Amino acid sequence: MKPIEQIKQPILDEMELFESKFREAMVTKVPLLNRITHYIVRRKGKQMRPMFVFLVAKMVSNGNFDERTYRGASIIELIHTATLVHDDVVDDSNRRRGFFSVNALWKNKIAVLVGDFLLSKGLLLSIDNEDFDILKLISVAVREMSEGELLQIEKARKLDITEDVYFEIIRQKTATLIAACCGIGAASVGSEPEEIEKMRLFGELIGIAFQIKDDLFDYTNAKIGKPTGIDIKEQKMTLPLIYTLNNCTSKDKKWLINSVKNHNKDKKRVKEVIAFVKENGGIEYTISKMKEYQTKALDILKSYPESTYKESLLIMVNYVIERKI
Repeated sequence: MKPIEQIKQPILDEMELFESKFREAMVTKVPLLNRITHYIVRRKGKQMRPMFVFLVAKMVSNGNFDERTYRGASIIELIHTATLVHDDVVDDSNRRRGFFSVNALWKNKIAVLVGDFLLSKGLLLSIDNEDFDILKLISVAVREMSEGELLQIEKARKLDITEDVYFEIIRQKTATLIAACCGIGAASVGSEPEEIEKMRLFGELIGIAFQIKDDLFDYTNAKIGKPTGIDIKEQKMTLPLIYTLNNCTSKDKKWLINSVKNHNKDKKRVKEVIAFVKENGGIEYTISKMKEYQTKALDILKSYPESTYKESLLIMVNYVIERKI
């Protein structure tokens, strides 16, 4: 059995019901919008974020469940989908999960409006049901995701990113939404504020490990749907490169910065940069940092009694850093 299937096992019924509730949440009176949202729903990904919501909710409440948990999962998926649609516009990307992106099929103006619609749908789902604790968690995540993207763009222009700034960018860009998933999962079943914060932190740690793993793919030859060296081409300063820049001679540092700034479209030069990073310990250091975050996340789970939901979360934490895609 594949890891994702193993993770889903204790919540199969909930995930099935969630999918129908999520589809219902997308329905509108606008035929064009219905066509586009139908297209999006049919090409869903692994749905890891709703899985986090359900598994955390079940683990902290000894298997109990609430209608609020379904709403929390739907809100997360609506917001996540909105950010993906907007990201494809920002990145001028024509593909998403192997299919044409919304902006490729319906152009940027419509894609931006669809993203806005999904975002408002998610927020209204909370407001209409007076889930204000859930609304706060997701609103913080939306704010931080925007800040993280803008911080990355600002730093890419100067290439002056430090390790601390890198971790802040990935915390905001990626980890904050997974943190919201876990916080919302706990909040949806009436957990105390301390427990909600503990699970939010758990999600944040996994999210950081997840993004570090993603950044490592740039230095591998694995077939992951993302060409090797794409981060360098886009002048994204990730941890393997940051570590190497901070631990090489001034001459090599000058060559690296010049390569990323002025020769990032040169395939031969990009390959040389990747080889240099590998030879100078950038990959080993990055893997060790990723495992630090994994260990911290696993430590939080230790405080909970054994259950199938905890077991699935353990598999999830390990899957995040062992995945091949």
